[in-house]
Amino acid sequence: MRPARSPSELGLTAYDRRKLERALRKTRDARHFRRLLAIKLIAEGKGPGEAAHLSALSRPAVYFWLERYLEARTPAALLDAPREGRPKKAPRLTPERLRKVVKGSPQRAQWASHGWTVPLLRTHLKKQGYEVSCRTLRRRLHEAGLAWKRPRYVYVTAAPYLGQKKGALYAV
Repeated sequence: MRPARSPSELGLTAYDRRKLERALRKTRDARHFRRLLAIKLIAEGKGPGEAAHLSALSRPAVYFWLERYLEARTPAALLDAPREGRPKKAPRLTPERLRKVVKGSPQRAQWASHGWTVPLLRTHLKKQGYEVSCRTLRRRLHEAGLAWKRPRYVYVTAAPYLGQKKGALYAV
């Protein structure tokens, strides 16, 4: 087994260490921080195993990110590549279509309710061919800028003997 190479053998300089330290202070991403820390530790003379242990990475990961850094010589090389993520479950359910459904009354849609609830809206959308979970529906409502608030009841006239009901004492 070959002993670990020194920072100078790897081509890591004092300038690289300063650059990595500045990036460590600025980053807010935990993964990026751990990768920067591992490369900085190697630049300071620590072995890949020790750098892996101190930065909570695996040894192969340290080698991978070290190679990535040495190719580009920039802390940005240690960032995650942008990913698209999982495709949407019901891509046809657009915010505009959701707003249109929510604007309408549940009673007009043959439901015995005065207002939409997430479970009722989910059932209604399922009948229209949009299969989504309640959690996804809440997220989509939020993305569409829609919010649901409990209705507040307002009495037209004040109740008779309101003072007595509230506990006020009146002289007879």
